[in-house]
Amino acid sequence: MSENLSNDRTCVVIGASHGGVNFAFSLRKAGWEGNIILFDKDPVLPYHRPPLSKGYLANKDAIEKNFLKSVESYEKENIVLKLGVTVTSINRSENSVILKDGSVQVYDKLILATGARPIIPSIKGIETISNLYSLRTAEDVENIRNALTISQHKSVVVIGGGYIGLEVAASLQKMGASVTVLEREKRILARVTAPEMSTFFKELHAKNGVDVQTDKNVISFNAKAGVNTVICSDSSSFEADIVIVGVGIHVNLELAKNAGLEIENGIRVDATAQTNDKDIYAIGDCTFHHNPHYDRFIRLESVQNAVDQAKVAAAVICGKPLVYDTLPWFWSDQYDIKLQMVGLSTGYNKVLIRNEESENPKFSIWYFKDDTLLAVDAVNNAKAYVLGTKFIKGNKKIDQSKLIDSTIDFKPANLLIE
Repeated sequence: MSENLSNDRTCVVIGASHGGVNFAFSLRKAGWEGNIILFDKDPVLPYHRPPLSKGYLANKDAIEKNFLKSVESYEKENIVLKLGVTVTSINRSENSVILKDGSVQVYDKLILATGARPIIPSIKGIETISNLYSLRTAEDVENIRNALTISQHKSVVVIGGGYIGLEVAASLQKMGASVTVLEREKRILARVTAPEMSTFFKELHAKNGVDVQTDKNVISFNAKAGVNTVICSDSSSFEADIVIVGVGIHVNLELAKNAGLEIENGIRVDATAQTNDKDIYAIGDCTFHHNPHYDRFIRLESVQNAVDQAKVAAAVICGKPLVYDTLPWFWSDQYDIKLQMVGLSTGYNKVLIRNEESENPKFSIWYFKDDTLLAVDAVNNAKAYVLGTKFIKGNKKIDQSKLIDSTIDFKPANLLIE
């Protein structure tokens, strides 16, 4: 038996969301026979995060329907969960972590899957607002549901027009709320998509009764007689029973930074998810890693990225050669629209749109840098998503005039330049 797989060794994981949980099960599957201990400050059994702003919020399901694994699964694989426990520091010289209660847990390998937390902006009067929430945990969802149930007017202001803010807006509208979205930029989704997609989603929300307003920079809050007022820099104001903040995240870097790990827009890791400490790996939203498809370091807020890095780290720790080589992909559900995204559009200088004949919206946006395809956004169009993924992975050259011609059958033989 190799040293890596001996049953007297301990692997500690900090963070029991998608990355941490998938790592633990992948590590066991890869042959680790020692202890596996997961710590997480959330007291709830680890659960799927993406549905929080979508189906879980709107459908009023119990969180049990969204568990990543059953209790029995952890027991079967001899994976120890330490929930509701906060790790306060890492002692690299002693290969140990210190918990909030002062107790110490030693490790042979340490995995940081610490993720991120919502930004709560320092806006004048924010401490006076009642029913102000972010959305990151199951507890957040419960609080929003309860507040909406007892609210008088069921009026909600969502601050932030990114995907989370828009998904929350769509879910709350389905629940009978009157929703206004306030976005500081000139268009929603400005940092992640083309103007055409921003326009599409703004019009989609308008059709469903959600008021999306752009160029709205929130500068203060006022709460009087149980009424919350959100005030913008152009002197416009909006009353709301509930205010939801979705303006971005802070990466949880404190543990890594205080331990002296290399930090650069996240915890810097190599192609195996290893940090500058040979016994410490990092995975998920908190990492700054190299993506070979775009030949640059990036940080991704993505379940897919967390799971893929988890599998790589688990394999490498168990002596199996594997490196991270994944094309990023994402998705968003709003009303009856399914948006699938693949690749990273940063640096694009050309946008092409292909529309398909359909009763419901069905189109795709293709992002190019000159002749190189960078990314695809596909609305109700799984085929465009699949083809885009293949084309980007294979670095294929596309006949752009044929791509936008919907009379040409949508298949590789008709679109690729040999």
